[in-house]
Amino acid sequence: MGSREMSSTLERHAVAVGDLLVGDGPAVVISGRVSLRAHGGRADAYELLRDGATLAEPHSAADLPAIAELADAVVVGASWTRDIPLVRAAAGLGLPVVVERRAGASLEEWLGLADYCAAEGDGRVILCDGARSGRLDLGLMRTARLTSDRPVLADVSEDTGLSAAAVAAGADGLIVTGPGRGPAEEAVTLVGALLRPESPATLPECREAIDRVDAALATLLERRAALAGIVQRLKPVGGFAGRDMARERALVARMALRAPSLGEARLAPIMNAVIEAGLHLAEERAAQ
Repeated sequence: MGSREMSSTLERHAVAVGDLLVGDGPAVVISGRVSLRAHGGRADAYELLRDGATLAEPHSAADLPAIAELADAVVVGASWTRDIPLVRAAAGLGLPVVVERRAGASLEEWLGLADYCAAEGDGRVILCDGARSGRLDLGLMRTARLTSDRPVLADVSEDTGLSAAAVAAGADGLIVTGPGRGPAEEAVTLVGALLRPESPATLPECREAIDRVDAALATLLERRAALAGIVQRLKPVGGFAGRDMARERALVARMALRAPSLGEARLAPIMNAVIEAGLHLAEERAAQ
């Protein structure tokens, strides 16, 4: 299992789960969730976990030694959060603890259980809402993160279409079991690049952050080009002859309010190149 050192300040806001840092920097995608509970105690925990598991949920205390040895984190499942002896034992394994919200549980109940697990363990606790809780409550998830200052995962296994909304609401990571990792990865890349602040500490981390921003930028440029093509078909005079320079200057001025460090002088040639690329594309398509 991988690990990553963190300062005492960072530990209050982020939790390392294997090689993933949940709660700081980019959102993450976790696909290695194994539920021993789903096998009703009939499966050998060592056999199920022998290839490694990012998150593992026990069926009983008998599964905990295997989880402690082979998993990156232990899951306190939504269906047994009131089994206090098992919760206490799981929290005391010395692993990060992922606390799922029980169906119908209030914010206070959820955070209270997380605090209990932190006290019984070493303080490394992650909140989780989603599939096992009955439904993903984005508002409650966001409030939990802000109120507790703990990282939060969203389990989108039953509806990966919620991936983007979950990241936009502040999820530090997405859990996906089965197919559907692609939409989750797109969400953490594109939505995360737009909404999650990052402070990379190394050159590789900085390049990864730039790659995410560039991916979002390319997606937006493609969308802008498509819209520009529609505009050209609707305008009475299209193409380069129909350019509205006053509108373009106003556009640059508005953009400068969002990008003051670049300012109008630097943004103007960038947007001119974007607009001209869109016009050339529209003309090429019109000629086909």
